Amino acid sequence: MCTYVATDAVCGKGLTNVCGEREGQSAMEEPLSRLSDGDILFLIETVEPRLEGKLDAIKSDPTIVEAMLDHETGRLFERIMLMGDEAILARISPRLLFEVLLREALRQLESQSYTVERTASQRIAVFDTKDVVEFLTERRMLDYLADMLVSFTRVESFTVPVRVRKGVWRKVRFSDMDVDSLVSLCEAADEGQRFGYYKRIADLCLFILGMFPEYAGLDPDCSPEGEARPALTRRLRRSAADFEEEGRRFYRLAGEDRGARMLDLTGVLWRLHHEFHLAKKPLNYISDNFLQFKKQQLFPSRQSQ
Repeated sequence: MCTYVATDAVCGKGLTNVCGEREGQSAMEEPLSRLSDGDILFLIETVEPRLEGKLDAIKSDPTIVEAMLDHETGRLFERIMLMGDEAILARISPRLLFEVLLREALRQLESQSYTVERTASQRIAVFDTKDVVEFLTERRMLDYLADMLVSFTRVESFTVPVRVRKGVWRKVRFSDMDVDSLVSLCEAADEGQRFGYYKRIADLCLFILGMFPEYAGLDPDCSPEGEARPALTRRLRRSAADFEEEGRRFYRLAGEDRGARMLDLTGVLWRLHHEFHLAKKPLNYISDNFLQFKKQQLFPSRQSQ
């Protein structure tokens, strides 16, 4: 197990991993921008409680946080899983939650020889774990998936006016959990304003196949057990193949868009286009093994009237 000690070499900042060299140099430069002070305190409490008094010094150095996340994923994951459903998001942000779950999925998948794919009637072993691990090991892909999952904890629905033809407008109900309404809004938007729609449509297809694959291709009002579906997935009518095809197509459109270049997402979006089938695998693993019955609490569908 790694031990962490605070150092005062640089104005009191720094955390040296006694297991070896200083960690985090090749990771993202600003991990603190995606985590709250409460998240960082949670990391310290879990990894090295004796350092709680050095919160200010630790939170100012991104390499410290990276070292904790890199080497203590298992301990963080275990603590999170022992927390009650309501306590999880009361204690940490969705961003930290999903990053830890993705890192733990990566850690567990590294020791497995196959992933599991669902069909309507069976589960099939696919020997692609090496490719999935390679995909998720790229830090930008893990960060993208974590941010995407966070975005679906804040689902909105509202009405917007859409121009049908010159001088004629009609109100359209918009939900960013509904592919059809997103496509309609995308088609109505000016070409220079479509990037956000392209990306959201693609993300939604990946999210559904990754976190709620059991609902793809089923009757729009029933769950696999014949029960009423949650509002979050009630409007789905596409098969799994349909979602994957549309997801790939809209990631390509997003990757070609000027908005991707402005946000430095071109490479990420094109990789999602080409490797959509790999991107859904860690999400499937999290859905099946970590969240299970917690999904409805984490991903509510809030309807604005």
